[in-house]
Amino acid sequence: MRRTVVTGVGVVAPNGIGKEAFWTACVNGQSGVRPIECFDASAHPVKVAGEIRHLDVTPFVPAEHRKNIKIMSRAMRFAVAAAGLAVQDSGLELDKECPDTIGVVMGTGMVPVDLPELMPSLLASCDENGQLRTQRLGERGSEALFPLWILKHLPNMVAAHISLTLNATGPNSTITTACSAGTQAVGEAFRLIARGDADIVLAGGADSRLDPLLLLAYASLGALSRGKRPPAELSRPFDAERDGFVLGEGAGVLVLEEAERAKKRGARIYAEVLGMGSSFDAYGVTKPDPDARGAARAIQWALREARVDPKDVDYINAHGTSTRLNDLMETTAVKRVFGEKARKLPLSSIKSMVGHLIGAAGAVEAACLALTLHEGILPPTINQTHPDPQCDLDYVPNSAREVKVKTALSTSFGFGGQNAALVMRRFSG
Repeated sequence: MRRTVVTGVGVVAPNGIGKEAFWTACVNGQSGVRPIECFDASAHPVKVAGEIRHLDVTPFVPAEHRKNIKIMSRAMRFAVAAAGLAVQDSGLELDKECPDTIGVVMGTGMVPVDLPELMPSLLASCDENGQLRTQRLGERGSEALFPLWILKHLPNMVAAHISLTLNATGPNSTITTACSAGTQAVGEAFRLIARGDADIVLAGGADSRLDPLLLLAYASLGALSRGKRPPAELSRPFDAERDGFVLGEGAGVLVLEEAERAKKRGARIYAEVLGMGSSFDAYGVTKPDPDARGAARAIQWALREARVDPKDVDYINAHGTSTRLNDLMETTAVKRVFGEKARKLPLSSIKSMVGHLIGAAGAVEAACLALTLHEGILPPTINQTHPDPQCDLDYVPNSAREVKVKTALSTSFGFGGQNAALVMRRFSG
């Protein structure tokens, strides 16, 4: 099995676009949660999110492919920008590499239906009473529909646009396992390199659900915070006064590379990827198993593939959504796996600063984990001002901490019972 290392980090996050801006914000506890501007949310029950603003994807798209920008959803644009930033950071000149050895594995989720684009077709298909008639839709709807509309809504197009812009013709996969998708994407990319199916893989996740209908759906589900605090204080993982997560959007992409070729070209190596584990709760559609058996299995299986003893783990980049049930479950999972060591094991959630990026969450957190190992700084869990007696571990509250971490893991848990964990360590040559 070949060794796999991280040689490039690209992040498009609510609190910073680009590795440096993102990492500086995380270390300094700066939140990217703010009032929504991409649409009028004034009448919505939830009016804040971790929103990406002022991103121009054009510099990351070759001239011959720029016509494709008009059929990129928000998530696709974030993905292409994050991939371009990751390649720049890696120092690779992909046009000098064999394209068949370059793969792309991306996690993502559902793509919001663009209501304004659909309205002309729907209105043309309504009768005089305003009722939608499917016969009229067939007769008149296509005339008003943008011919390439469907391409903005296919989940695989996130990875496809990255491959198109970078001429990556190797393995290409899309993972759609809800909130664990980004973590699993990095893990599956690691396995591609380990078994020799690719030498370089762009891996991560991208998602955007900042959409009027989806924001309303999440609010109706009761998952989002409706607190009255300032926006930057609403996401408060593991805090006693947490009342739900804050919806976010963005992308994270890592350049994974076979270790020997990375060393040979003198690449900066952030971390080594050692293993990934995934499992399913089979407990409930919206509620995690309170005994955390599935989450614990994912962590244990990741450690098993990584050949790492639990006692050697120095830090966990936690899923930490800021919902009551998830934070309790994750705390229980850590105790199940690490026993007495759990009391001394620091873990923190950057969702306190960026919100929940859903399909991109695990990818951005994997990027943060690689930077943590490289820089020797643990990002804080901000807004943890009221300790919860049931969440009684060390969550690195409110201030970053300098710690030379050797081995660490990242956890992700999603609706339906999806669980994933990823293990990395500081590269030792």
